[in-house]
Amino acid sequence: MSEQQPRIGIIGTGAVGGFYGFMLARAGFEVHFLLRSEYDAVSRNGLHISSAVHGELHEPKVHAWNDPALMPKCDWLFVGAKTTSNPVLAPIINQVAAAGAKVVLLQNGLGIEDEIRPLLDDHLHLLGGLCFIYVHRSAPGMIKHQAQGGVNLGYHSGPATQEEGYALAQMGVSFFTQAGLDSKALPVLQQARWQKLVWNIPYNGLSVLLNSDIEQLMSEAHSRELVTQLMEETMLAAQACGYTLPDNLVQALLKYTDAMPAYLPSMFHDFKQKRPMELQAIYHAPLAAAQAAGCAMPKTSMLLQTLEYLSAQ
Repeated sequence: MSEQQPRIGIIGTGAVGGFYGFMLARAGFEVHFLLRSEYDAVSRNGLHISSAVHGELHEPKVHAWNDPALMPKCDWLFVGAKTTSNPVLAPIINQVAAAGAKVVLLQNGLGIEDEIRPLLDDHLHLLGGLCFIYVHRSAPGMIKHQAQGGVNLGYHSGPATQEEGYALAQMGVSFFTQAGLDSKALPVLQQARWQKLVWNIPYNGLSVLLNSDIEQLMSEAHSRELVTQLMEETMLAAQACGYTLPDNLVQALLKYTDAMPAYLPSMFHDFKQKRPMELQAIYHAPLAAAQAAGCAMPKTSMLLQTLEYLSAQ
């Protein structure tokens, strides 16, 4: 396929992959969805999105595949599966990627690109995607979209210069803007990942530990203070690692979250459905990076210990 008409593949058609793949297909792109447990439902009924932003959307016929050997080679691959699946997904990505394909990890956390890069073919370009969206899967092939929807892209590694990598990120951004979604290219991917962790570290873990949605966490004084302290601790860790974040970021995120609906983060759903939680990418990796930079994160460390305890039960 030419870059003017790229063939796009979605690896992991859950809430995130399903939403963005659906919106790209709706914008006229050729999009292929690789599925496992939901293949029968999606191949039979298509994809449904119930969106507070875009309304009720249904695509009855999508390019659905359950065998990567049969799926056509794709120029761009957007990975929406959990980071816990990346080692298993890497051979599949290599199998369905066209020569020089662009692989975008639509995932949360730190160090995820570093971990999967050695498992990918050298000719592949690797990018990180930061999704700002409140979305979850309500049933096979059914996606509930509560708010937001933007996605920012940054180049990580591959056979491109820094300038060429930024241009590739801008190309991916253009796909999402054509789909009516806010998007921008990131000059420094790791700084953006740290900035997103300022939100992800408190809300993901506390939603599990306190069995609460973000509205409940924000409305109670003690939990709100704990959220604030975890955010401030993450800011200090980012600075120690060489990434200076905006001075007003904590207050901006608190204000932003105050306006959001009663949302349950993805880690809450993973825990309730007895799936592995993304503790490595969201907690272990930033804690290790901060420790190497000489910065302690005691509250984050305690939060991780409680999550590890719950995970082991």
